[in-house]
Amino acid sequence: MNETMLKKLAKPMLVCAPVIWGSTFFMIKDALDDVDALFMLAFRFTLAAALLAAVFWRRWKDMDRAYVWQGAVLGLLMGAAYILQTFGLMGTTPGKNAFFTAVYCVIVPFLYWAVDWKRPSRWNVLAALLSVTGIGLVSWDGGLSLALGDVLTLAAGFFLACHIIAVAKFSEGRDIFLLTTLQFAMIALMCWVGTAFTRGVPVDGLPGSAWGVMLYLAIGSTAVALLFQNVGQKYTDPASAALLLSLEAPFGVLFSVLFGAERPTPLIYLGFCVIFLAMVCSETQFRFLRKAGKA
Repeated sequence: MNETMLKKLAKPMLVCAPVIWGSTFFMIKDALDDVDALFMLAFRFTLAAALLAAVFWRRWKDMDRAYVWQGAVLGLLMGAAYILQTFGLMGTTPGKNAFFTAVYCVIVPFLYWAVDWKRPSRWNVLAALLSVTGIGLVSWDGGLSLALGDVLTLAAGFFLACHIIAVAKFSEGRDIFLLTTLQFAMIALMCWVGTAFTRGVPVDGLPGSAWGVMLYLAIGSTAVALLFQNVGQKYTDPASAALLLSLEAPFGVLFSVLFGAERPTPLIYLGFCVIFLAMVCSETQFRFLRKAGKA
């Protein structure tokens, strides 16, 4: 597939990826009753790395040391995010997990300020305030509280924001397919090491439903969706990419409610809406409303 075609497909890929991810939250929540979290991630990223390595085997001739360390950094950032997100899901609802993860799109501009010395605009500040308000509404349960699962999920959002910046920096002039494969391999290595400190490999076997979920995660949610993310980010500016990827949150809630995984309260729905408004504010600065007002 040539560069021109990839550029045309970039934004559709960035929309397809969060739709796929949104469908996984309630599946993972159920599967974690039978599967060790780190084993699930290790299996997922090992299979995804093997699939991409086989499909794009011709690209390995371009391998050099820079690819190795860049892929390792991307893997460490995304690996930390996925480990925190998965353990966070064990202590919160699928909907909260989806939305708290997605606050990375508000964090991105502030991280760019630290990296490139580009000061956030007043719209970025407004988005951050809206995001904090939304998190407060979602967390309200007779009192303002965040469960450990919520805190871990927010930390995952921070690492995902770091990953978005790293992809923007490392993908310039590089083969994104090769970088993605190396990234997956690094995450798999991290998780296999981690299984030594958890329940580890399921020696007594797993239910067929759990294997089905893990195959879907490895092929659909990882090999396909995360590849779509990296390719889409390579040909899209980071702000637009972050907004499109944040659609994972509403799709996560939608699938969770459709399949009966949770019953959000009106206050939680309001909080979700405020968080999503923060995302839109951060990435569009409500330009579409200002243009409509001038018309």
